[in-house]
Amino acid sequence: MRKNKRKKKKWPKIIGTIVVFLLLGIGIYTYSVYYHIQQTAKEMHEPVKRTTSEKRTVPLSLKKRTPISILLIGVDERNRDRGRADSLIVITVNPNKQSLEMLSIPRDTRTEIIGKGTEDKINHSYAFGGVEMTMSTVEHFLDIPIDYYIKVNMESFRDIVNAVGGVTVNNPFPFTYGGVTFAKGDITLNGDQALKYARMRHEDPRGDFGRQDRQKQIIEAIIEKGASFSSLTNYNDILTAIGKNIKTNLTFEQMKEIQANYKEARRHIEQLHITGEGTKINGIYYLIVPEQERLAISRKLREHLELPASP
Repeated sequence: MRKNKRKKKKWPKIIGTIVVFLLLGIGIYTYSVYYHIQQTAKEMHEPVKRTTSEKRTVPLSLKKRTPISILLIGVDERNRDRGRADSLIVITVNPNKQSLEMLSIPRDTRTEIIGKGTEDKINHSYAFGGVEMTMSTVEHFLDIPIDYYIKVNMESFRDIVNAVGGVTVNNPFPFTYGGVTFAKGDITLNGDQALKYARMRHEDPRGDFGRQDRQKQIIEAIIEKGASFSSLTNYNDILTAIGKNIKTNLTFEQMKEIQANYKEARRHIEQLHITGEGTKINGIYYLIVPEQERLAISRKLREHLELPASP
């Protein structure tokens, strides 16, 4: 991820809440913009009913720079239907090691749904019990605490891309989806096109992994476009789109503490993936993650969070 420009270009970094690590770069351009960012943060705030995770064996203190974890939940919420989690990304932030680790969890991963008492696709946890059940299920699957969440409505891709005047991405292979043909190479997308580009899965030889990479492309392109000085006049539209489409249990004060105490973690970003074998059970497709693979990922994340080894 490229570093965002500073000084006059600091304010758009609020967009980084979408992918968490740019949350670490929130800045202030003028009092007016600061006020709008503060109001947007209040609109985004949606606390969860769950208490501190039992897996949080090391007390969390943002002032003391405790490594933290954040779950990014991408959802498709249409026609007032809660829907399922379209993407799940766990980000661990360690300011002491000046690093971030990002783990994409395939939505078809079969695991125990905590609070439901059944095994199912991990993304179904959101349909069954919303954010709280999703956080608990991911915690159980990875054996790590999930401290915070950021829920992003996939529709926000359209709103935010339009707010910044479109984005440019590099498409690795040509494909057609939703009546739109996407050529190979650098392409410029409006909001509707970006949403379709981010949603395509079945024509991608990498399936969910390919779609997750395209979603990250759109996010990074939004940030790059938002960081340009030409977007300054559109900040109100951008913040409006964010406020409507993003929810989090992070408060504005916590965001400021993270910006102050964790920003050095942006120095190094490591992308992680879970592998497994696809199979059908009762006619339904699942990704079965080998126990050895799950434990290896869990140990790596626990080490990054500076938690003791799991017994």
